[in-house]
Amino acid sequence: MGRISMQADQTTTFLIIIAAIVIVLAAIWFFLRQRKTTKLRDRYGEEYDRTVDRVGGRGKAERNLAEREQRVSDFHIRPLTLAERDRFTAEWHETKTLFVDSPQEAVLRGDRLLGAMMEARGFPVENFDRRYEDLTVDHAEVANHYRQGHEIADKGGDATTEEMRRALNHYEKLFADMVRDAGEGVGDQSGEVDNARHEAHTEIGDAGADTGTDTAVDTGVDTPVDTTVTYDSAERPIRPG
Repeated sequence: MGRISMQADQTTTFLIIIAAIVIVLAAIWFFLRQRKTTKLRDRYGEEYDRTVDRVGGRGKAERNLAEREQRVSDFHIRPLTLAERDRFTAEWHETKTLFVDSPQEAVLRGDRLLGAMMEARGFPVENFDRRYEDLTVDHAEVANHYRQGHEIADKGGDATTEEMRRALNHYEKLFADMVRDAGEGVGDQSGEVDNARHEAHTEIGDAGADTGTDTAVDTGVDTPVDTTVTYDSAERPIRPG
């Protein structure tokens, strides 16, 4: 009997140890999952809840977001060059001016312009839904503005002037984000600027040595681009000064 009792005690102890291990592992799993959820919520903001509602469940949503991150990590995203920034900025100002006479056309043109900017930066643009999802990975806040503006653009002639005004303002957020880092990390472009400045300073030095006078030159330093959109009381865009 004593031997049987000892075996029973050992079995009980073993089961208690197994149960404790299971509880610890479950606690670790729960902690890691909560930390992952918190991280994704912080990164995606409203898009996290929107994805949960759309796919039906937190687990599916988090797998969807993880797939986005993996997909985007394979893209070759780059900033716009300064020349591209200037070209897109000129087109954007034309789009805002067009709103005065044709709000619907201005919104559609703005939508196409943003697609072209994203394509120039390296985003695949085969369809809006995928383009939007890719954008949320590193630009979640402005991606939400992009989605709201696009939903209004899809209404076409059924959208009111006020709605189209809001759409253009939503698009403005993404436009500003797309041009903000223009020229950064573009080695060939920065090299050309440095070479031009070196040549200019060399010419100035030679001229100064010959004439004994100082000469001022325009170094071509870029000024900040004003990308704001404002409207007067008649809800018409005010052209940038």
